[in-house]
Amino acid sequence: MSAPGDVPPEILNRLRSICRGLPEAYEEPAWIGVRWRIRQRTIAHVYTADPDRNLYYPRDLVTGEPPIVMTFRVPDDDLLGLTESGFPYFRAAWGRNVAGAFLGDHTDWNEITDLITDSYREMAPKFLAARIPSPTDPKQVRGVDGS
Repeated sequence: MSAPGDVPPEILNRLRSICRGLPEAYEEPAWIGVRWRIRQRTIAHVYTADPDRNLYYPRDLVTGEPPIVMTFRVPDDDLLGLTESGFPYFRAAWGRNVAGAFLGDHTDWNEITDLITDSYREMAPKFLAARIPSPTDPKQVRGVDGS
């Protein structure tokens, strides 16, 4: 088992490939795990939860090994719909628009790409967010591979 906060390389690599395409986003170590930021605002934070620490996540949804958790921002209008559906999503205990996701073999990486992109749009300055194609603009909808 890895140390608390360590994230399996295969998950980190998937998240890195998503965040690499976001203008001026950067990766840095967090107090636990790794986070991606735009300026001083966190877009996504991923870590392996330590059940002995007072980290918020719905523990009733977790069995076996400590879960890999990613937190991110969600547009206000989408938060309830995303988190009400339950596993793998939940509402974080802080911030008005913070959600979490359990990552693992079940993860839909296309959906995670969309969620991280939306989180970037929430946190980035407007001129940078405008550089990311909008999923509602048919001329700019990106393909499954993110291009």
